[in-house]
Amino acid sequence: MEDQQEKLIALCQSLIRSGTLSGEEEPVARLLVEFFRENAFDDIRTDAYGNVIACIKGTLPGKKLLFDAHMDTVPVSDPSAWTVDPWGGEIIDGKLYGRGSTDMKGSLAAMMCAAAEFAKETKKEFAGELYIAGVVHEECFEGVASREISKTVRPDYVVIGEASDLNLKIGQRGRAEIVVETFGKPAHSANPDKGLNAVYKMADVIKNIKTLVPPEHPVLGKGILELTDIKSSPYPGASVVPEYCRCTYDRRLLVGETKESVLAPIQALLDLMKKEDPELRAKVSYAVGEETCYTGEKIRGERFFPGWLFDPKDEFVQAVYTQLQADGFTPEITKYNFCTNASHYAGEAGIPTMGMGPSNESLAHVVDEYVALDQLFGVYGSFLSIMKALLK
Repeated sequence: MEDQQEKLIALCQSLIRSGTLSGEEEPVARLLVEFFRENAFDDIRTDAYGNVIACIKGTLPGKKLLFDAHMDTVPVSDPSAWTVDPWGGEIIDGKLYGRGSTDMKGSLAAMMCAAAEFAKETKKEFAGELYIAGVVHEECFEGVASREISKTVRPDYVVIGEASDLNLKIGQRGRAEIVVETFGKPAHSANPDKGLNAVYKMADVIKNIKTLVPPEHPVLGKGILELTDIKSSPYPGASVVPEYCRCTYDRRLLVGETKESVLAPIQALLDLMKKEDPELRAKVSYAVGEETCYTGEKIRGERFFPGWLFDPKDEFVQAVYTQLQADGFTPEITKYNFCTNASHYAGEAGIPTMGMGPSNESLAHVVDEYVALDQLFGVYGSFLSIMKALLK
């Protein structure tokens, strides 16, 4: 076991030291391919986005189990604020420090090592196929790159390796970025009556949107609709009546909500306001993002990432929970408070999905980010238990 722990630590350190912001994941992707080759995975492929997908095939027919972890990290805005090298992978007092240690290279390293050990222990005499996927651009687009993995693998079960404090996560709120726009008429600000101020129109829209009450779910909580950004044009706008205004709302999504159902109350409100104010020209839509992958491929999508939730009594949840307890682990069955790639797997595709990862979510994206070694070793063992439970 000590030798396995040393290998796990070394791999995690290598992943951290490779850096890899969104769109720059190639160094980590190369490490993954090298590891999978050295450990005799049966199939290794890299798709157009740069996702790395590796498979170990059991000798018996069975289900396809996919472990998903993203390779990208958020930036380090001020390295001088850190007490350690953000990319050093340094170990101090039982904690492995570095950007991405919690989110989520610790988990990625653990699932890679666990898969290799599972194949070795079983001599591949298990039912089904075991997949590990290193995913790009999660920090920008939760679930968008994972759509390509779904097409390739067509998994029966998915495990998301996001931080869970070694608890079993069976749901999350999703999120959407909603854009509201108003359109006016430019004029010199010395003669404002000649124009139509788009910001004044937006002020009325914002006031009315604030009266909308999003839905609430007994498990996932409140839907939330919160204004996060507002811009006018032209900017700077000295001596000009703004002809355009755009604001962005963060909307937390609950199960069963669709693109249409989420926009419907805002659209109905705008329609009513237009009847009362014939000068109002306004529209609502979803923000659209586009990024460049390290492969050169463009990744593009609307910023709508669905929520999802499974029942604690579902067969696959209980199978994993029972196995974890039998192997000495004591997870709680709970939910994530943030958005993950499971917005695609569970929210869009309806695939039985759960989350399990080392560390606490509060340690993600922070100065002096770290993963505790006991959590890292714990999730390694937990992943082995999940593989045993679902590949029978």
